[in-house]
Amino acid sequence: MINNYKAKVYPINPHEEQIIGYKCYSSVLAINEDIELAIIAVPAAHVLQTVNDCVKKKIKNLIIISSGYSEIGNKKGEEELKKILDKNNIKVIGVNCLGNYDAHTKFDSMFIPTSRLKRPKPGYISFISQSGALGAAILDLLAFNDYGISKFISYGNATNLDESDYLSYLSTDQNTKVICMYIEGVKDGNKFMKIAKEVSLKKPVIILKGGKTESGAKAAISHTGSLAGSYEVYKAVFNQCGLIEVSSLNEMFNLARILENTIKPKGRKVQIITNGGGYGILGTDSVSLNNLKLAEMYLRTKNELKNKMPPLVSVNNPIDLIGDANDERFNLAIDKCTKDNNIDIILTLLLPQTPLITENISDVISKLNDLKKKPIIVVCTGGVFAQKIKSELESKGIPCFNFISEAVYSIKKMCEYYKID
Repeated sequence: MINNYKAKVYPINPHEEQIIGYKCYSSVLAINEDIELAIIAVPAAHVLQTVNDCVKKKIKNLIIISSGYSEIGNKKGEEELKKILDKNNIKVIGVNCLGNYDAHTKFDSMFIPTSRLKRPKPGYISFISQSGALGAAILDLLAFNDYGISKFISYGNATNLDESDYLSYLSTDQNTKVICMYIEGVKDGNKFMKIAKEVSLKKPVIILKGGKTESGAKAAISHTGSLAGSYEVYKAVFNQCGLIEVSSLNEMFNLARILENTIKPKGRKVQIITNGGGYGILGTDSVSLNNLKLAEMYLRTKNELKNKMPPLVSVNNPIDLIGDANDERFNLAIDKCTKDNNIDIILTLLLPQTPLITENISDVISKLNDLKKKPIIVVCTGGVFAQKIKSELESKGIPCFNFISEAVYSIKKMCEYYKID
């Protein structure tokens, strides 16, 4: 779809003279200018002829949305198409894909309108997805939650460009800090291992594998024509290549947001700061159960906090600022903890329902986070007011979660990626 992308667009349809205000051409051969990219969305029976026209026009880059190939058993048709592509040195994304989206340049070849699939704002997480429908749902959810994305690549059957090619491309993309992948199978195992090892040394690669079970593997064949293979083999490969495997899309993007926005911690010692005693207990349990360490503040930090806090405030781990905590109390606690070298990560469990917390709390936390002294991760649970604060924190580059378990698990996976003992 055309979405403010700065390029000349030439619609092709032999039955129309104009499409959404653009002059329509009967064939790509009727265009007198050079074409950089052709997006093909015609029935499978007409794809070969369309591709042959692109060959004559010397177009070297294609996106083929059309389905009807290996995913329905038409392997012969896809092999014939691949031969033409390879013979003429044409690179194709697809077949059987949703399209692609670049939030920074506004390039958008996805066929789903914005009324059904809102496009996310620019960010630094890129998502490679073998499944177009799954990718569409995730993009829509990311946009709804006001999260940013760099690039979305739906590649379907991977006719002649596969997951390894996209992984290699994103490794050098300046607008990509974290790479997320959903795959059902890989085309070339040796190629994938070689590239994945190289890329994971440069950027975090988070991967979700579909088709882990026997039933799931069968479903993958009818979806993208992929042989899902033994999950145990894939699991070993992911580990050997330094990829971060997750078990759900929720885990994937929770972790991606932390890796996108926080600095590398020096260790795995976590300091909890909260204004709710029960939340502090749950946070303590979660930190321990996820093989992280509870930080032990220096005595100097404890004394400085005790001298400036009300007597009922508990200055330990967790720091319980109690129910009458205000923005300034959080500011003081987080500030002192950022300066304590015995603390590596600050987990702030914020309950905005207490009456003295204001909307300014997001500015308080973001100013401290901007100092980049150590990772600050926030949990902010609740309804309208809580979600407003959460959204403001996220917009300022602070990972903010609804639930403690999600935040702590993501911290654990971050430490595992950085190989922090």
